[in-house]
Amino acid sequence: MKLPVHSSTIRRKEMDAVLTCMVAEKIGPGEMNQKLVSLAREFFGVEGATAFRSGAIALQYAIKALDLPPQSGIILSALAPAWHYQQVVSLGYTPLVTDVSPDTGLLTVEGIESAIAKGGRLILLHETLGFLPDMNAILALNLPVIEDISQSIGATLDEKTAGSFGVFSIVGLEECDLLTAGGGALLLSAGKREATVQKRLSDEAPLTDILPDINSALAYIQLKEFPKNAEIRREMSALYTSSLMQGRHKTFIQQGDGISAVYSFPVILSSGLKEVRQYVHRKDIEIEETYACTIATLLGETLEGCINALSLSMRCVLFPLYPRLGTANAAKIAKVLATLP
Repeated sequence: MKLPVHSSTIRRKEMDAVLTCMVAEKIGPGEMNQKLVSLAREFFGVEGATAFRSGAIALQYAIKALDLPPQSGIILSALAPAWHYQQVVSLGYTPLVTDVSPDTGLLTVEGIESAIAKGGRLILLHETLGFLPDMNAILALNLPVIEDISQSIGATLDEKTAGSFGVFSIVGLEECDLLTAGGGALLLSAGKREATVQKRLSDEAPLTDILPDINSALAYIQLKEFPKNAEIRREMSALYTSSLMQGRHKTFIQQGDGISAVYSFPVILSSGLKEVRQYVHRKDIEIEETYACTIATLLGETLEGCINALSLSMRCVLFPLYPRLGTANAAKIAKVLATLP
């Protein structure tokens, strides 16, 4: 059996929390949802938090709280998840898809400035693969920012953490996010004013928008265990990086005075994907194209002016990296990284 690229970190503690909800027959939005929200405020150091059923719903409420006029331009990274683009269109706004830096895979100030000239009024900033862009320069553009920190929980830049830069932040709880509840998302607001608006909107929200207790229980335990799991991820990443340096391929490195989160392990290939895929499959390891579910892939040939994003989408892959992998399997993958063709 091949080692999968992703595996949720669900252990006995998580299962016990879910079973408790099931036995109590309290699986809809209720007490566990509020416990998760309270823990999220404490963990992320924010004023407001709401647990919704999806990232798309969380984004809807964030934009509503900002009172953004219809058809306004929303600036997106070409390597952000495809659902960002789809939800922006669905809500009646204009997506302004922008190219990324070839060195980081993230939005650049120059790209954002170009999008502002085309009518950009809001930046939806996906912190792809756990890395942070030049946040100070981006905030200096005086546009509201919604951070998507689903892959960057714990990342820091200039002593500030991911989720503290934007007016609102979204934490995905989907299967392949750093935290998983089998679905859902947290919406965080750093300031008191935004938290007040968010609370009013969430109090008025139908229960069908709010994360059920059965999912909240899973997310609650995962958030409590996150620091321990993050440390395991960092140790694996250091091992992988050391091994990869022995070959001719590269990975991303956090720019500036910051520390990235470890979401997975991206490898920017210097050789063909087919050759590398065949090699690692013979070693019983799965890899996947890093940007397979991004806006760049969704729009394909119709996407203009995003050369760097399209280039990275064709030559970047993810290798398995998650706490359940174990020491022996991590060492096996490290050995393969050192010998990639």
